Amino acid sequence: MPASTRHHRALAVFVHCLGILAAVPALPAAAPEAAAAPRPPAVTPQPSAATARPAAATPPPVAVAARAPSATTPPTPPSAPPAVAPPPRTPASTPAPPVTVAVAPESSPAPRYRIHVRNVGNSPVDTTVRQELPPGSSATSITAGGRSTRAGGSTAEVTWRLRLPAHSTTTLGTALTATAPGQALTAPACAFTSDGSRPYDCATATWQGAATPAAEVTEAPPWRRIPVLLAGGAVLLLIVAGLALVWRRRRGRRVTAAALAADGGPDGGRGTIYPRPAAPSPAGRRRTPPVWLLVGAAVVVLAGVLGAAGWTATRRVAAIDTQKQPTSGAWMGTGVSGPLGVPLRESAFEFTVYGMSCGAAGAARPADGGAAPAAGRRCQATVGVRNLTGDHQPWHGQLQRAYLPGGRWVSADESATRAANLGRDVFADPVAAGSRVVLPLVFTVDGRDPPRQLELRSGVFSAGVRVDMP
Repeated sequence: MPASTRHHRALAVFVHCLGILAAVPALPAAAPEAAAAPRPPAVTPQPSAATARPAAATPPPVAVAARAPSATTPPTPPSAPPAVAPPPRTPASTPAPPVTVAVAPESSPAPRYRIHVRNVGNSPVDTTVRQELPPGSSATSITAGGRSTRAGGSTAEVTWRLRLPAHSTTTLGTALTATAPGQALTAPACAFTSDGSRPYDCATATWQGAATPAAEVTEAPPWRRIPVLLAGGAVLLLIVAGLALVWRRRRGRRVTAAALAADGGPDGGRGTIYPRPAAPSPAGRRRTPPVWLLVGAAVVVLAGVLGAAGWTATRRVAAIDTQKQPTSGAWMGTGVSGPLGVPLRESAFEFTVYGMSCGAAGAARPADGGAAPAAGRRCQATVGVRNLTGDHQPWHGQLQRAYLPGGRWVSADESATRAANLGRDVFADPVAAGSRVVLPLVFTVDGRDPPRQLELRSGVFSAGVRVDMP
């Protein structure tokens, strides 16, 4: 047998063996019990022999019945559970508040507001109405026995203690001092329980003063703009350089023509019957513009380009607002900021902060879940949340933050917030589509300074809103 044929056969046998080894794992594996236990012999009905054999020699029928399926049928792996999505959480049904509030500004030279408090229940209700005053303003007129106080020593508020009959409406009024001519003032109002711990309902309104005509800002004429001046100077310089080059070329041609006309030739101007031998003409030197002109033009053009680029970059950098939240990348929506009492919208929710009050360090407030830590105090914010989408939207307490002086922040105290809401976890259930809830959020802060800003958001990737606290 030739050597090449032997090599081919050996290679074919080797490849065939590899194929067999690769196919072995794909075969169905038998159960260990079935492989270890021998198959029981087939039993034929023999009456005489069955009665003659002793009972101990007969195999137990239970064992035979248990082993027979395992020997003949391969075991089937357990089926995976059906891919069924967990049922969505439904928002808890909250009863309608017995007291509703509506605030409306009056058309007057000074800021004035009307507060309508209505009892929609069938029994009288004791309530406390509070109206937060804008920073820098004070109350000049208060109706229905209200009084002006300080909320936490930082902002002023007007407080009324009322007893509302069933199905009645009470109208309250306040007049404030204007902080600046033409400045809009927002004054939210809330109706609380008799102890002032839990809000029934809140509303807000913004008084718009007479607008002061603003000075019209007109753009500078084109001939006074820096980029236009630089571009015009560069173009003018190039035109002057081109005219100078053309003039020098024409002058050189005229001088050469005049020199040739003055020269009569070697024969004194007399002709000859023999043609003159062709003499090679000297190679003319190509005239180029002077170096100073090229360098000057390049410098002017470069200065114009750099000046225009610097001016454009300066305007764009000056237009950047460093206080804004990121609005692209991982963030959804546009981050907005605003004062107290102004509705602020983000991707899913509309947040309105109506007020905040902070207790003393270590003070015990049963509504907030007991005493605060010795080194801190609890601040309760009254927040309105409106779901702007058509679906139920969850939100989380760890995403609601209160920013302290120095850039430090704390998340909402979920246990204290649950206690302030009578044991109901407001973050456990989503907010129903198109609904609005008013609830207290509690933050446990350290130090004497109250929070300077609240950050509220519906989700992890939402840009959220920021509310500046007075």
